[in-house]
Amino acid sequence: MRTFEYSRAADPGEAARFAHEGATIIAGGTNLLDLMKLEVMAPDRLIDINRLDLKWIESTQDGGLRIGTLVSNSDLAADMRVREGWPVLSKALLSGATGQLRNKATTGGNLLQRTRCYYFYDTDMPCNKREPGSGCAALGGFNRIHAILGTSDQCIATHPSDMAVAMRTLDAKVEILSNEEGVRMIDLGDLYRLPGDTPHIETTLKPGEMITHVILPPPLEGRQIYRKVRDRASYAFALVSIAAAVDVQDGKIATAKLAFGGVGPCPWRMPQVENLLTGQTPSAHLWEKATDLLLEDATGQGSNDFKIPLLRRTLAAVMDEATRGDGK
Repeated sequence: MRTFEYSRAADPGEAARFAHEGATIIAGGTNLLDLMKLEVMAPDRLIDINRLDLKWIESTQDGGLRIGTLVSNSDLAADMRVREGWPVLSKALLSGATGQLRNKATTGGNLLQRTRCYYFYDTDMPCNKREPGSGCAALGGFNRIHAILGTSDQCIATHPSDMAVAMRTLDAKVEILSNEEGVRMIDLGDLYRLPGDTPHIETTLKPGEMITHVILPPPLEGRQIYRKVRDRASYAFALVSIAAAVDVQDGKIATAKLAFGGVGPCPWRMPQVENLLTGQTPSAHLWEKATDLLLEDATGQGSNDFKIPLLRRTLAAVMDEATRGDGK
């Protein structure tokens, strides 16, 4: 590991100011420290924000939640308000990693974690995300875990977060402190950028900005499900995952909110699919039409071709479970 400077921020404003000067923020470090050991990332200065007063989950006046960026994944998953009102989030967090990692991993860090692409981690291989212009070894390489939606000819890596997929379904917003602009709020979906020609620019955060809170709106009606298909039952990233919040009234789908993991460079959501499902009677034919629309632009790269039929079957299974009439 290369040498670097280390400082502790006294308050969020100081952390944002140091970030504006080029420092890298560290909280739990469950992803960053690995990347530093491998010299995938080599920051000259780290700013530790663990002493900031951002470790709390607060109820909002409208019945939602305001989650501090330093709330651990374990605390968020175990919070009774989350378990009762936003169970898809708790389920996603518990599927995400070992207990030891969840105890250290933070809410903000989870949203900003880097891809787990093999070639991104291997500094002997070309990677446009790690070294712009060097090429993408995953194209034509072993790309079993890689994306089938939202890719470009520069990058086909996936975003690894389970938590972000659930939060995307729940219409979460991100509260950002800027060194120059103060506080701003954006939809979680607007935090992420598609790779395009600049896969090394992964989010819309500007220099000198840090996530301070995540805001959840009031709980959704209906049934919430998180289904994760992976190679083994513990501590594995999703091949395909689906977070669903579906409400059925009088035999028809009143609302359907769906987000997908393991298939795109960001937590993937497609409003056209949700609109297609809304107001319709649940049926296998409807699931097929919805998946056809979802996969309209899907592209496999060889080793990951199986994700296309896998996503089709997984969505049908999730929608069957979400719309069954037993209320469980």
